[in-house]
Amino acid sequence: MAAGTGSSRDGGSGRGYEVFLSFRGPDTRLTMADCLYNDLIHAGIRVFKDNEELRFGEEIEGGLLQAINDSRIYIPIFSENYASSKWCLRELARIVELSRGNDERVILPIFYEVDVDDVKLKTKLYRKALRKHKSEYGKDLAKKWKKALREVARIRGRNLKDHGLYELMNLTVKEVSSLLWTRRTDVPDHLVGIKDRTDEIMKRLDLEAFDVRFIVIYGMGGIGKTTLGEAIFRQISPQFQRHCCFLKDVRTHDIINLQKKLLSDIFHLSCTKLSFIDEGVDMIQTRFHDKKVLIVLDDIDNRDQIMRLVGEPNWFGGGSRIIITTRNIEFLVKEGEDDNFLASISGQFSFYNMPVMNLHDAFQLFCERALGCAEPPTDYMDIAYKLINVLGGLPLALNVVGSILRGKCRRTWEDTLRKLKNVMNEDVKKKLMISYEALEPNQQQIYLDIACFCFNKEKTIAVKYWDAIFRYSTKIELNILIHMSLIKISNDNKLWMHDQLRDLGRSIVHPESGEIHMKGTRLWSPEDAFHVVQIETVIFTSTCFPVHPLASSPFYLISSQTYICTHWLLLLFSREPET
Repeated sequence: MAAGTGSSRDGGSGRGYEVFLSFRGPDTRLTMADCLYNDLIHAGIRVFKDNEELRFGEEIEGGLLQAINDSRIYIPIFSENYASSKWCLRELARIVELSRGNDERVILPIFYEVDVDDVKLKTKLYRKALRKHKSEYGKDLAKKWKKALREVARIRGRNLKDHGLYELMNLTVKEVSSLLWTRRTDVPDHLVGIKDRTDEIMKRLDLEAFDVRFIVIYGMGGIGKTTLGEAIFRQISPQFQRHCCFLKDVRTHDIINLQKKLLSDIFHLSCTKLSFIDEGVDMIQTRFHDKKVLIVLDDIDNRDQIMRLVGEPNWFGGGSRIIITTRNIEFLVKEGEDDNFLASISGQFSFYNMPVMNLHDAFQLFCERALGCAEPPTDYMDIAYKLINVLGGLPLALNVVGSILRGKCRRTWEDTLRKLKNVMNEDVKKKLMISYEALEPNQQQIYLDIACFCFNKEKTIAVKYWDAIFRYSTKIELNILIHMSLIKISNDNKLWMHDQLRDLGRSIVHPESGEIHMKGTRLWSPEDAFHVVQIETVIFTSTCFPVHPLASSPFYLISSQTYICTHWLLLLFSREPET
C-alpha cells in the first residue's frame, strides 16, 4: 500500500488521522478530492488521502486499515466510476462496519456528478459494475458491497449540482471542523483552571452570530492571558478554515513584520515587498473585507497597534472574531470618557477581566509543576500551601517557582519559602516590571505608596493626600493604575493590589541589597523605620519640620520625601521593633 501526501502529515506525532477520504482516483483526484484534501489540511485537520492505483493485494491492511480505524469522519466521494473500483468498495464496507451503532463516527457522503438513486442502485450506473464484481469475487462479497452502498445512500449528503465545487468544499470543511471540535476532549492537562475562563470567552464570541466582534482579555502580567488566548485559538480556529492568525508578543515586534505575518497566515502569500505601515494597512483592509477571520493580538499596549493590524470591524467579513490580550486598557479610553468607559465602548469591544486563580486551581497547578501530580504527599501538604500563599496564586509565579522546586527535597522548599518572604523571584519580577516601567513618574510614586502604605486602606484619604502632594487632582492617575491592571478598588472603597504586585513595589523601594535610600524612599518595614528614626533623632529634637495637614492619615512627612506609617511610628516610640 502506498498512500498519498496525507500519510506523511502525521509524522512522528503519534496522533492518528481524523478524516478519511474515499474516492476513485481517475474521476476526482485532480478536482474534488485534491481541493477538499488541501482545504482540510489548511484547516488544521489530519486527513488521509489514499492512492488506490499504487496498492497491491486483495485485502485492506497495514497503514490503510489503521487510517480507517483511527478516523472519526469518513467522506466517500461518489463519482461515475466509484463502484467499478474494488478498493473503493472495500473501504466503504469497512467504513460502514465501523460506523454502525457508533455515534462517534460520522459518514458525510458527497455525490459528485452522480445522484443518490445511482448509489441506491436504482439506476444502471453502479449495478453494471457490481455484476462484474459478482462474477469475479463471488456472490457474498458483492452482496456486502451492495448493502454498504445502499446504507450510505440513506445518509443525507451533498450533491455537487446543488452547490457548485467551491461552495461544496467550504460547507464540507465547516461541517467537519464543527463535528471534530464538538467531540474533542483532549484539552492539554497543564491548562489548570482554564475551563471556566474558556467558557466565559466562548459566550462573548458567540460563533453563531454573523457580526464582527472584538474581545479584550485584560489583567496583570503573569495572570494567564496569553495561555487563555492560545487555548481559545486552538479550540475555534478550525471553524475559520485557513483564515486564522495568532500574533504573539505584539508589544515587542515591528508593525511591518506583524502585518507581513498576518497577510501570510491568512492568505498564504509572501509580502516581502511590504515597505510601509500604511501600505500594510491598505492591503489588510482591502483583502480582508469579505473574509471571515480569526485573529489574536497578544500583549497589545497601545491603540496604534490595533489600528494598524485590525483597524475597525468593517475591515472584515461577517462572523470574524478579533481577540486582544493586554495588561493595559488605558489606551482604549477616549479623551473625556468617565469611569464607566467600558460600558461606553462596549459596542466595539467586549471586555473580560482575567480573574485571579482560586486556591484549588492554584494548589493543583503548583503541585503539578513541582511534583508532577495534582496533590502532594502528606509531609509536603503544609509547605505547599504556605508557598502558594506567598506567591498569591499568580500562574506565572506558580509555574516558575514550582518548576524550580521540581525534584528538590523538603529542606530546599523551606529555604525557598524563607527567601520568597523577603525577595521576589527574579523571573517573576522581570515580567511584572514591564508594567511598572510603563508608568509616568507620578504614577510610579502613587503605585509605590499603595504597595508600601495604602494596601487595603481607604481610597478617599489617600487621594486627598496625593492631591495635596502633587497639587492637582490625582483621580486620573489612579484610574490609569486601574486600567493597567496594577490596582483595584474594592466594593468598600479600599485600595487593593495582587500580593505579587505589592511585593514588587516593596522590592523597588527596598532592594535585595538591603540599602535604604533616604531620598524618596518609603519606610514600610518597622525595622528600617526604627533604624532611620534612630539616625534622625537629632532632626526631630533640634529642627522644626512642618507637619502635613493630613497627619491624621496613615502617613505623614518627617524628612525630605520620606513617608512613615503613623501606627508604625507610634510603635517605634513605644518599644523596640519586633523581629
